[in-house]
Amino acid sequence: MKKITIMTPCYNEEGNVKDLYLRVKTVFDQLPNYEYEHIFIDNASADKTVEELKSIAAKDSRIKVIVNARNFGAVRSSYYGLLQSYGDAVVVIVADLQDPPELILEFVKKWEEGYKVVKAIKSSSKENSLFYLLRSIYYLLMNKLSDIEISSHFTGFGLYDKQVIDTLRDINDPYPYFRGLIEELGFASAQIEYQQQQRKRGISSYNFYRYYDEAMLGITSHSKIPLRLATMLGFAMSLLSLIAAIGYLLAKLLFWQSFPLGVAPVAVGLFLLASVQLFFIGIIGEYIGLMHMRILKRPLVVERERVNFD
Repeated sequence: MKKITIMTPCYNEEGNVKDLYLRVKTVFDQLPNYEYEHIFIDNASADKTVEELKSIAAKDSRIKVIVNARNFGAVRSSYYGLLQSYGDAVVVIVADLQDPPELILEFVKKWEEGYKVVKAIKSSSKENSLFYLLRSIYYLLMNKLSDIEISSHFTGFGLYDKQVIDTLRDINDPYPYFRGLIEELGFASAQIEYQQQQRKRGISSYNFYRYYDEAMLGITSHSKIPLRLATMLGFAMSLLSLIAAIGYLLAKLLFWQSFPLGVAPVAVGLFLLASVQLFFIGIIGEYIGLMHMRILKRPLVVERERVNFD
């Protein structure tokens, strides 16, 4: 029998993990020809998530738990959990129940048709409409800047064949942009659309900084355009400044008495130049920071304990 691993990253999800466990169990009751295991990787939750997971694992040996020594961030923790999954296929689903576990049935069907990756695409969402719009703009920007095509509204929820996971292990990226890596590898993929639900319990741990971090990680991991844009814009502004300077010099020579230079053009020019420089220094800093993270080669996470892995 083929074995499917369900991998769920979680942080402060004490009200959701049991419901998710039961819904996944119900799904596999409809898939009697498959074995399954469910790995929860907890990112050092501050609530009773770990206690709830241990209680579930004590009653069901298919439930396995990894507890991180500290909060290593969603990117590193989720990716580490994926690399600890050794089923014939791995399904990634978060614990907040916004993504329906019932789609696993469709994932498995597409996988058996020969697709190595099955991606769940949000065709609509019950979340804040402004957030959905901003995400749409981000994906549009990513596809304009990136060397590869990123599937819009693909969050990582989906199924991945063992061959895909083995390839990710060989890459050994200490701070990966997972969705971009999946696109870059180029495995045959299928897409299944769904409507994302609202979170039922708890508060999302994502804030503006974490959204920004993942957005910049995607851009700096898969595009050189911001760096080249800095060069091209610098050249264009230098040319415009030279033209303006020559124009001012000629105007002053021709109309010496009636053409005052004033300080306004100088002040505007200085503020514009300074703002553009700061913006692109920040962009360069993002690239250098990502390089620094990868050069250090620190482990993705450090585990505090494991449950049911023997």
